Amino acid sequence: MIVPSVPVNCQNCPHVQQSLLGACQHGELAFISGGKVHQSYHKGQVIFQQGSRANGLYCVHQGKIKVSKLSADGKEHIIRLVKEGDVIGYRSLMMGGSYSTAATALTDCVVCLVPRTDFFSLIEQNAQFAHSLMRLLAKALGEAEERMLHGSYKPVRERLAEALLLLYNVFRPATDEPFSIPISREDLAALMGTAKETASRLLSEFRDEGLVATQGSRITILNVDKLTYLAALYD
Repeated sequence: MIVPSVPVNCQNCPHVQQSLLGACQHGELAFISGGKVHQSYHKGQVIFQQGSRANGLYCVHQGKIKVSKLSADGKEHIIRLVKEGDVIGYRSLMMGGSYSTAATALTDCVVCLVPRTDFFSLIEQNAQFAHSLMRLLAKALGEAEERMLHGSYKPVRERLAEALLLLYNVFRPATDEPFSIPISREDLAALMGTAKETASRLLSEFRDEGLVATQGSRITILNVDKLTYLAALYD
C-alpha cells in the first residue's frame, strides 16, 4: 500500500486554501478533521463507482484522478480530470442519490472523505462555504456545456490538442522541472471523445510534427504554444 502523509488537522493541509474547504473557519476545519477519513489508492483503482451511493465529499490530497461516465453502449467518457486540492462527488451529494460518475486513480493517490452529514452541516452553518459550492457547481456546468459544444463541432485533431493541454495543466508540477504525462491511449481517447485508434494515429502525427514525444504510455509536451493555437482554431 501507499504510505499516506495526510495532516491530522485539515488546517495543516497544503491544499486547503485552494480547495472548497478554504471557505471554512478554523473551528469548522477542526470539526471536519474529526470526522474525515483518508484512503490510499494505487493507479487504476476505483475510488467510487457510477451508481453507488453518494456517501461523502472526496478531497484529493495527493495524485491525479479521472472522473468518467459510461454511456448506454458501455463506452467510457472522461468528464473531468482532478488533481491535488480538487474535490469530487459534491454534485451527487447535492442531488441526494447515487454517484452519476465514476472516479478512478490515474496515479497513486491519497484522498480524504468528508462524511455526507458533515458536508451538509457545513452548508447549513457557513454561508461562504455554500456560496463557494454554488460557484463550483456553476463552473462545472459551464465546463460541461463547453465540452458538449466542442464535441459536436470541433474536429478531432483540435480536440486532441485541447486534451493534451488539459493533461499538461493537470500534471504540470509546481516547479519548472521536466515532466511527462502517464496516460493510456484508451484514456486519451475517452478524454477526446473518439476511438482509441484515432487518438493513437493523431498522436503519432503530433509526434512527427514535433509537438509531443512519446515513450510507451507516457507523453511529453514539447510545443505548448502550437497546441494552444490548434486547440483554439474553432473557438
